[in-house]
Amino acid sequence: MCGIAGMACRHGYAPDPAILQIMAQALRHRGPDGEGFHETGSAALVHRRLSIVDLGGGAQPLIQGPIALVANGEIYNDPALRATLADAPFKTGSDCESPLFLWPDCDTAYTFELRGMYAIALLDETGPDTVMALSRDPFGIKPLYYAEIEQGVIFASEAQALLATGLVTRSVREAARDQLLQVQFVAGRETIYPGIKRVLPGETLRFVNGVLDRASKLPARHGTINRDLSEEMALSRLDHALMDSVQAHERADVPFGMFLSGGIDSTAVLAAMTRLGRGAPLAWTARFDTGSVDESAQAAETARVLGAKHHVLTITESMVWRHLPEIVACLDDPVADYAVIPSWFLAREARKDVTVILSGEGGDELFGGYGRYRRAMRPWWRGGRLPWRRGMMDGLCRLPTGGQWKKDFTPPFEQTRLRSVQGLDLNEWLPNDLLIKLDRCLMAHAIEGRTPLLDPVMSALAWSLPDHLKVKGSHGKYLLRRWLEKNVPGSSPFAPKQGFTVPVGQWIGARSARLGPLVAEAQAFKGVLEAQDIRRIFDRAEGRRERHAAWALLFYALWYRIHIERIPCDGDVFDTLAA
Repeated sequence: MCGIAGMACRHGYAPDPAILQIMAQALRHRGPDGEGFHETGSAALVHRRLSIVDLGGGAQPLIQGPIALVANGEIYNDPALRATLADAPFKTGSDCESPLFLWPDCDTAYTFELRGMYAIALLDETGPDTVMALSRDPFGIKPLYYAEIEQGVIFASEAQALLATGLVTRSVREAARDQLLQVQFVAGRETIYPGIKRVLPGETLRFVNGVLDRASKLPARHGTINRDLSEEMALSRLDHALMDSVQAHERADVPFGMFLSGGIDSTAVLAAMTRLGRGAPLAWTARFDTGSVDESAQAAETARVLGAKHHVLTITESMVWRHLPEIVACLDDPVADYAVIPSWFLAREARKDVTVILSGEGGDELFGGYGRYRRAMRPWWRGGRLPWRRGMMDGLCRLPTGGQWKKDFTPPFEQTRLRSVQGLDLNEWLPNDLLIKLDRCLMAHAIEGRTPLLDPVMSALAWSLPDHLKVKGSHGKYLLRRWLEKNVPGSSPFAPKQGFTVPVGQWIGARSARLGPLVAEAQAFKGVLEAQDIRRIFDRAEGRRERHAAWALLFYALWYRIHIERIPCDGDVFDTLAA
């Protein structure tokens, strides 16, 4: 895990060393272990390193003649690639060096050979033109942003590094703002900032002399349903795929552990880690001191059965009010998902012992875990409906752009209704909410996050499953549950689950008299929402719908103060809003 940045210039321009230094400094938290630069007359690469593999010799940029690259992430099949590239003159043990030797023959298709999580910038000056390729893994685990400006193209691991250069406007797109308030994230290529775009999951963008030339796409999912697949055969294939993926994701030269919720996904990952036998895994679980479902007891029992060294972190209301501005500050690409709270605190605690964390993201999306999937599978006369049809603010207040936010939420065409809705989540919800949350909350504390369930081997298996092995009756993730039932005694995977929640409604409700007016008068909402509507939502913040709306409004008010108005985040929530 690292931070990368750089630029490729149009004819007549050259990289500005001061701009490169600004981006490097902005990404320092992602890579505290080292800094590297590679500059030519028309392009430059910047790297901030968090040492995970080849601690002594894996510094970047990596260079082979006229080709150079910087990378953020891990290439898990690097040993196999090196075996096929037997004649290549490797200089390091870095798992990110093999793309240098794939590029000359494969061009933008080089990522089709990679198994891993990555954001890569590759510079090729073999010919008369300067070629820059920007690539991102097919699930979007690693982030990568770019902006096309007068001088050419600039890019970075985080949008805030591009803003820091002053070459991009620090303002907000109205449609993106309203989408954030309705669904808690911003979908698609365009970010909330005008001019800053995302490299899409699986995409490679090829720039020639600073101008976009073409794009290619590596899909996260592929294949057709195997309707002849029996349950026992599916369980066997799942066992093989899960063990293969977790073993690959454990490759590191530094200590690692995992976040354990007590749910299906993280328990499956922990069970696989235990079977691989690299010692007792370290595991962390969050709980709240009041007002929330507490899964720590179930997680502790799971850890005991599997022989993990378990740590429980209790998060208090006072901790949240004190540190929420810091949490929001790390989310330059905003995610108003209240799960950012436990993720940030767990990362801060785990960093005392490890540099790599495994987590269970992706299990719901690949194996059919969400209740919205079961609703989508029903016929309309039994209450069936597609997800993302209603926003958090609908019926509570009126947003300026109306229903424009829905344009990014049309399910792609797949073989079944379930797969179509899964495809929508894989395209938007997973990369633009869950994975941004994981990346920023962990990297704020210089921890690499790894997601063994989001792996080509796991995806190929999941996409071959017939619907009844994903959703059966009232249970999603049916096959994962059956695997746990078979492999983890006492796990009770079919027992009713209440789900992990954060008591934001209770916390906001208790302080609504103070918070409501502060948020209602925030500059973020001037000319956007009626102050009386905001205050009414906060007055009713303990209601089922209002708590989500109040949290989204509070998050955005803080986010705007910190990322647009540039208010320091060294005070608590109330100081930051009132500053």
